[in-house]
Amino acid sequence: MEEITIHEFDFSLINEYFSELERQGPGSPKETIRALSFIGNLSSKAQIADLGCGTGAQTMVLAQNTEATITALDLYAGSIDKLNATAEKLGLLNKVKGIIGSMDDLPFQNDEFDLIWSEGAIANIGFENGLNYWKKFLKKDGYVAITYESWFTNERPIEIEKWWKNAVPEISTIAHNISIMQKIGYIPVAVFTLPESCWIDNYFIPQKARQKEFLKKHAGNKTVENLIAFMRREADLYSKYKQYYGYVFYIGKKI
Repeated sequence: MEEITIHEFDFSLINEYFSELERQGPGSPKETIRALSFIGNLSSKAQIADLGCGTGAQTMVLAQNTEATITALDLYAGSIDKLNATAEKLGLLNKVKGIIGSMDDLPFQNDEFDLIWSEGAIANIGFENGLNYWKKFLKKDGYVAITYESWFTNERPIEIEKWWKNAVPEISTIAHNISIMQKIGYIPVAVFTLPESCWIDNYFIPQKARQKEFLKKHAGNKTVENLIAFMRREADLYSKYKQYYGYVFYIGKKI
């Protein structure tokens, strides 16, 4: 039997499922701050773009740990509504603005940003394609900081190889991804893997209650049942094969 892939589900259904969760992918405030520590010169005049921001968990961390102004962009209006509401609640509307838009069709000027941030989103437009396209929006000596699914080893079991190739066809090793950054014109500044807690505590465990709610809300909907089965399969595979892959923070400086 052919395994279901994430690409078979409607975009709006996926976003409805994730929009009620604090995070839409693995990560943590601690790791966001760690990545931020490698980036200098973020004064009150600095401009940050957070692309594929989701509901903005990492956006708020950036706002609370820099003096910069942040433009957060996501394709899903529901996520942007939640992000702006959170910014208002935290008193950050003077620093954070959420807008609807696509990562591969940005409404920005060339050389506009000191830092482009993107956690768990670049795979939607491709690692190389995204880094190449975004580069023109960075000032000279500007930074890019992204998390991206990566292989930790040169070889891995066929079951997990096939699953991730279906989900992220471009998935590759850390060394290969660094070479792509260099080819495009970024100096690698720092690269580090996200710890297991970013997946288990901050991504998989919070989904359990959401899955029950979502199945109840859409009772009898086979597509929703398949989506929940897919998400549970992702968690099971991570438990089984986590030594072979994970999210990696890549931080580069535009030459």
